[in-house]
Amino acid sequence: MNGFLYGVALQWKLDIRSKSLLVTCYIVPLIFFLLMGGIFTSVMPEMGSTLIQSMIVMSVSMGAFIGLPPSLLETYGSDIKKVYKANGVPLCLGLVTMFLSAFVHLMATCAVIALLAPVLFEAALPTQLPFFFPALAIYMLASLSIGSVLGLTVKNQAKLTMIAQLVFLPSIMLSGIMFPADLLPDFLEAAGRIFPASWCYRLMLDNGFCFENLWYPIVIFITSVFICVIVLKRQKEK
Repeated sequence: MNGFLYGVALQWKLDIRSKSLLVTCYIVPLIFFLLMGGIFTSVMPEMGSTLIQSMIVMSVSMGAFIGLPPSLLETYGSDIKKVYKANGVPLCLGLVTMFLSAFVHLMATCAVIALLAPVLFEAALPTQLPFFFPALAIYMLASLSIGSVLGLTVKNQAKLTMIAQLVFLPSIMLSGIMFPADLLPDFLEAAGRIFPASWCYRLMLDNGFCFENLWYPIVIFITSVFICVIVLKRQKEK
């Protein structure tokens, strides 16, 4: 257990020094928040009640789909995987430590957004905080699990970048964080429901924590974990 905790702490420190994760988990999400937060609340003052949730959806999506997969590809698509095997280290250790490290980094970014939004843009804090934080954790688990699948299954960096963008962009454009999803054409609104962002955005809203919004992210997480287990088992047998 001590070795596992040491691995998580070491990965977290390594990620702090990673320019890729620094950009995708901190710099870009916070710049987007500072720029778009003022624009959204000026053009649509009613967005003040959902600004925190909207900015969190964008931040988590970027970190999970753009930041995490390249780190996994760098580990499991290189000789680092052989080092794990040679030293008797479980192959899943890298995935678990990167997953938890990304979770902590994204949670820190979300905390900054939640603290600054009311001060800078007079945004309203969620009134049901005991439900908001579990909803946020569920969204992060679902998104990071999808990012883990991408990082383990796509073997080419160029393809990974393209596929990650194909997951990231619809997640923020069709989820309802920019404008109400019911303004979209029916087929685009239906397409947005493929991604967990649409479900978890509603889950994080006041009075949104219910089974209707909860079941799909849980299914996504369980399915993604199952896929990751199968992929790692196949890599171990090679």
